[in-house]
Amino acid sequence: MEYAYFNPNPAQRNVGDCTVRAISKAMDQSWETSYLGIAMEGLLLFDMPSANHVWGEYLKRKGFHRELAPDGITVREFANEYPHGTYILALSGHVVCIKNGTLFDSWDSSNEIVLYFWERE
Repeated sequence: MEYAYFNPNPAQRNVGDCTVRAISKAMDQSWETSYLGIAMEGLLLFDMPSANHVWGEYLKRKGFHRELAPDGITVREFANEYPHGTYILALSGHVVCIKNGTLFDSWDSSNEIVLYFWERE
């Protein structure tokens, strides 16, 4: 597994927008486009963009499907086990992107436990 620093936030903030950053990387789109897409999904569902089901619905519309992670697997182990493809991993209180075995995040979260993941079809 490789770690690559990634923070597309225009103001270089890195607290509270991890889902936007992860989706931005996974979909090769700007932070602004990702933020607006998730916010619009929240408006359609009458819920906050940070709600898991809101950004999850956004990902479904964009061709992702959700899977439960193997019990107790870390981000590092996940990246090694799934070396090809684009994934968005939900951790406890954090969201990251893995692309072709590389962890893209604003900090090295490779020892965190993966709860579930979204895979791009």
